[in-house]
Amino acid sequence: MLLLLVCAAVGGGSAYYVVRRMQPQPVAGATNMIFNTSSSSAGAAYRSSSSASFAPDVDFTTVAEASVNAVVHVKTLYTTQTRSYADPLFEFFFGPAVPQLRQQAQMASGSGVIISPDGYIVTNNHVIDKAQRILVVLNDKREYEARLVGTDPNTDIALLKVDAEELPIISFGNSDALKIGEWVLAIGNPFNLNSTVTAGIVSAKARDINIINSDMRIESFIQTDAAVNPGNSGGALVNTQGELVGINTAIASQTGSYAGYAFAVPSAIVEKVVADIRQYGHVQRAMLGVQTMDITPDLQQQAGLPTLQGAYVANVVKGSAAQQAGIRTGDVIVEIDGTKILSANDLRVAIGKTRPGDRIAVVVLRNGDRMTLQVELVATPRYVS
Repeated sequence: MLLLLVCAAVGGGSAYYVVRRMQPQPVAGATNMIFNTSSSSAGAAYRSSSSASFAPDVDFTTVAEASVNAVVHVKTLYTTQTRSYADPLFEFFFGPAVPQLRQQAQMASGSGVIISPDGYIVTNNHVIDKAQRILVVLNDKREYEARLVGTDPNTDIALLKVDAEELPIISFGNSDALKIGEWVLAIGNPFNLNSTVTAGIVSAKARDINIINSDMRIESFIQTDAAVNPGNSGGALVNTQGELVGINTAIASQTGSYAGYAFAVPSAIVEKVVADIRQYGHVQRAMLGVQTMDITPDLQQQAGLPTLQGAYVANVVKGSAAQQAGIRTGDVIVEIDGTKILSANDLRVAIGKTRPGDRIAVVVLRNGDRMTLQVELVATPRYVS
């Protein structure tokens, strides 16, 4: 459940960061709770000493009160198979015994966000993956059995539904409008501690950390330094207006616990995924029909490109929407419907927000000329952007 995904050497090469999806947190015993509480206290002391003098003129209490009741505790139940072996004394007298497979019940937990009064809840796909039962516990301790409506492993988002009415919600905000340095709150259930609220700033946007194991992955994470730990997965990242701007998903750490680097799926991606699942039962993926790469200084020199920014078209799929619109190998895509494209990942994200049949304006650079091409997107297979 806890996945080792990226190791990047830093310093002298002896230290490394581990980027992890925050596993649904197993039910902890007293020893683990003592360790985790100690770790959390150290983090709190650090933040109070280093950040108190920079506290913004924002009433976090109002935002927290408006949001905390709409963040739920997601508990999953599943079984694992374990092998049991005969007693060594038995095998000494009677010979080797065949190992027996036994089913062992397991429970884990994460977080979720209520987005509609009638019980639709967003969480991470990895929180509920392989779960045989899903329970949702509200902040007021009401408990519901949840139904899995649909999932999108390409963005690590899942949608649940409980049979309830007049539930508190968090409304979607505009994650595209977030600015570096803007304050945000992370709300979730780390280490099975219900309704935990931490504050931080937006450290970066559009992070591609190669965490999702999918050919069609869409990664454009919001990076924040709000304290986030195992169990926070699927919880809310909200702005100072109390709007949902992200779903907390992953951390980068040497230990597996908070080290100042947390990542959230932007609400712009989440909202599209949720809308598709509710309307169609699955996510509608559109295809442009190009294979692209980032522009390096070497590529810029070899191809005589005027810029280092954009998505370089390495190949155009025969018969694709891109080919029909006139996009060619060697073009540099720099804009989609007014959104700047600075990298190949930016292009994946931009196309990931569209649906088959959408018409988009694609701006390309070709031989030094800037051209705008109209493209009608088609449904996507698995192998291209």
